[in-house]
Amino acid sequence: MTAPRIDADTLRRLPKAVLHDHLDGGLRPATLVELADTVGHTLPTTDPDALAAWYVEAAGSGDLVRYIGTFEHTLAVMQTREGLLRTAEEYVLDLAADGVVYGEVRYAPELMTRGGLTLPEVVEAVQEGLAAGMAKAAAAGTPVRVGTLLCGMRMFDRTREIADLVVAFRDAGVVGFDIAGAEDGFPPADHLAAFTYLRGENVPFTIHAGEAHGLPSIHQALQVCGAQRIGHGVRITDDIPDLGAGKLGRLAGWVRDRRIALEMCPTSNLQTGAADSIAGHPITALKDLGFRVTLNTDNRLVSGTTMTREMSLLVEQAGWTVEDLRTVTVNAVKSAFLPFDERNALLRDVVLPGYTSVLRTSPRA
Repeated sequence: MTAPRIDADTLRRLPKAVLHDHLDGGLRPATLVELADTVGHTLPTTDPDALAAWYVEAAGSGDLVRYIGTFEHTLAVMQTREGLLRTAEEYVLDLAADGVVYGEVRYAPELMTRGGLTLPEVVEAVQEGLAAGMAKAAAAGTPVRVGTLLCGMRMFDRTREIADLVVAFRDAGVVGFDIAGAEDGFPPADHLAAFTYLRGENVPFTIHAGEAHGLPSIHQALQVCGAQRIGHGVRITDDIPDLGAGKLGRLAGWVRDRRIALEMCPTSNLQTGAADSIAGHPITALKDLGFRVTLNTDNRLVSGTTMTREMSLLVEQAGWTVEDLRTVTVNAVKSAFLPFDERNALLRDVVLPGYTSVLRTSPRA
C-alpha cells in the first residue's frame, strides 16, 4: 500500500521526542559566527549560510573520524559561561520550533573547560541555559522538556570522573550518561569502572555502539557494561543475515526481545558511512521486525537536519506512514530516562493527543 503524502507543516506540528542529539553539534550557524568573533576563533567562513553548507559537506565524507573533527569550531565557542548559556537556551528553542515535546541533549563537559571553567561550572551553565529556554518555550505556548546526558570521551580517561558528575547533578536535570567519540579501537569495556559505578547508583546510561564498529561493540555495551539503550546500533543487522526473512541471531534477538532502544540517526549514518541510503537504512526493516527503534537527529548543524526533516526523508524515501512516525515517537518516550509515571503522563497527555489533534485538522495530499 502506498503511504499517503504528508505535508511539511503537518510533519512539523507532529509531537516529537529525540533521545540522541549532541549540544555541540546543533548550534545555529549565525550564533557560531557571532561567538567565534567574540572569542577570536577563525571559522572556515563567516557567512552563516555558507558555514552551514560547509558543515554538511565536511561531515559527509563517510569517515566518522572526519565527521567528529568538524566539532573543533563549535567547541571553540563553548568554553565560556556566556557561550554555554546562549547555545543551551537556543538549543531548547530550536527543538520547540521543530515540534519536539521531549528531548535528551548530550555533551562532554571535559571538552568545555579550556577557557578555565570547572566541570561543575560547565554543567551549571548548560542547565541554566536549558532552563531559560524551557521557560521561554512554555511562555510561547510550545512547551518542551529537556533532560541532559553527560558524555565521557571514550578515547580519554575521565569517564569515571564524569560519572561522578552525573550523580552530583541527577536532581538538577541530568538524567543519564553516555560515552562518545571515535568508536573503533576504543571499546566500551575500557570504561567498565564508570558503568559499574553508575549501575550501583541506579543511574541509566546509553552507549554509542554499532556505528563504526560491529557486533562486538554492541555486545560489550549490553552484556559487559549493562547499557539500557544503544546509540545508533545500525550494525545489529550484522546479526540478521536476511532482513526480509527476519531470522534473528542471538544478540539481535536479545536486543529486540528485551526492548532495548536503538537511537537511530539516518542522515548522520549516511554521512559517516554507516548506511548507504535513506530508503535502505536499517531503521525501516528493524521497525518492521519489532525492534524498539527511535528516530533522532544526532547533530543538527553538522547534518543539516531537524526532526521534521528526518521524518520527511523517511516518508518520502522509505514510504513511512503517520503510524510509523507515531510508533518511533512512542518508542522514544517509553525509552526516555524518566520515571515510569512521567513517561506515561507524557504519552497520555501530550504525544498521543497531539497526534490525534494534528491529524484531525491536517489535509493530506
